[in-house]
Amino acid sequence: MAPDSLPAVLSGGADDPWHQRMRLERELHDGPALRLSALALRLGLMGHRCQDPALAESIAGVQDELHAVLEELRNLAGKLYPPLLDEAGLGPALRQVAEHTDAPIAIVDTSERFGPALEGATYFAVAECLAALPVGAPAVEVAINREGDELVIAVTGLEPGATGRLQETARSLGGRTDVGPSGSVTARIPCA
Repeated sequence: MAPDSLPAVLSGGADDPWHQRMRLERELHDGPALRLSALALRLGLMGHRCQDPALAESIAGVQDELHAVLEELRNLAGKLYPPLLDEAGLGPALRQVAEHTDAPIAIVDTSERFGPALEGATYFAVAECLAALPVGAPAVEVAINREGDELVIAVTGLEPGATGRLQETARSLGGRTDVGPSGSVTARIPCA
């Protein structure tokens, strides 16, 4: 499929929503997060040099609060566009989601990259499906690969109703989905 026939969201331009999310995540990381880290470090030095134990304890408390705010900021930035998705791709980013889910999830992937827009859209769709898994859910497998000019994401082990976001995302990106037996869904999405 020619790049000009792909949906606009996958065109890869700097103004597409996924590039905007990536830029915003980087701005949060490179701006406020670095400044908060520097402030926490300076406070630590001040507390270490402080002769008044009560003041040193107060400084340590403020430093702890800064660390908590920094962690919240990093979590928020990661929700915009996870750094691991940008650095390593769809498979590793989804493995990170799987590690924080209370159900057994296997991610089988290729090391191939599919571009920030396509990876961003499919990451959030699959992550939403996985996040909805209840504690004690049966094993789920997510297989990611390329077949010709399509990104193919096969999910097995989910209830068919739990894959709505993935199916919706695939259609919005010019793709299609096939729902098979025993909770298997295969999304095929055009990629350049």
